[in-house]
Amino acid sequence: MLEVLLDNREGTLWDLSKIVSDISWKTERIGKPGSLDLTFIKGGIYQDKKFTINPGDVISVKYDNIPVFLGYVFTIDTGKDEAVKIKAYDQIRYLLNVDTYVLKNITVPEIIRRIAKDFKLKVGTLAETNYKIPKLMEDSQPLLDIIDKAITLTFSNTGRDYVLYDNFGELTLQYVNETLTDFWIGDQSLMYDFSYSRDIDSDTYNVIKLYKDNKKSGKREIHIAKDSVNISKWGMLQLYQSVDEDMNKAQISKLLMRLAQIKNREGRSLKIDALGDIRVRAGIYLRVLIDELGINQPFLIDECTHKFSGGAHTMSLNLRVV
Repeated sequence: MLEVLLDNREGTLWDLSKIVSDISWKTERIGKPGSLDLTFIKGGIYQDKKFTINPGDVISVKYDNIPVFLGYVFTIDTGKDEAVKIKAYDQIRYLLNVDTYVLKNITVPEIIRRIAKDFKLKVGTLAETNYKIPKLMEDSQPLLDIIDKAITLTFSNTGRDYVLYDNFGELTLQYVNETLTDFWIGDQSLMYDFSYSRDIDSDTYNVIKLYKDNKKSGKREIHIAKDSVNISKWGMLQLYQSVDEDMNKAQISKLLMRLAQIKNREGRSLKIDALGDIRVRAGIYLRVLIDELGINQPFLIDECTHKFSGGAHTMSLNLRVV
């Protein structure tokens, strides 16, 4: 059973559970806050005449007493008909604010704590990454992009991936390998439709070229890794990017090998429509079993949308092979 509560921040708590007709909860692994779209009928038989809703009000959703979403109203759409549409975002929405940070010898959780303190955001459990980023200079960048870049740098240098999400009102950082669910989805388990794609178009590179401008010598140092086999199969697909000027040859070599391991392969994505399970959200591993595709392995969820309508609970998943 869904419980939907609205806190107007003035001491009144409204129960919307009986007037809400449709709810959609969406999470994405990178770059966007969790969002909640809901529709309710104004003037319904269960609605108190004093009820009002305003931007900034706090909405919380629980499903069978399990916390699902805690966020803030950003959009209210209404018209002549009786339907009112609301869009709310979780706390990560405030990480879309833009600012400048110059950071040195700092870990991802330290960055999150500093930004959260500056912008008065609540922090929950943050996994310790144990990797200090030598330098991060971000001028007029969205806060979320700064954190995502720090997570990417940590992954590139350690092979350990992390996901940032809002856990019912608290910023949470979790090691991705610790998110694998204890159930599977696919043939004879929740899934009722799927689509599968393979590509070398979005994030595949068989030539990795890293460069560093040496201020002492005045020359640009180039470091290259290439796979001639995949070049013959796909043509030359080159990634060309700079590295921090403080990195030494051993560190650059390690980064080069890591990028080659990550990028020199086909991109694969899988979309699944299934009956809903509230434990599923973006950023976690989910084991998938589809005999037709020869798939029996964990996938990382990039996007997850739960829909509640007329007593039915479904979900749509975008997943990628890692």
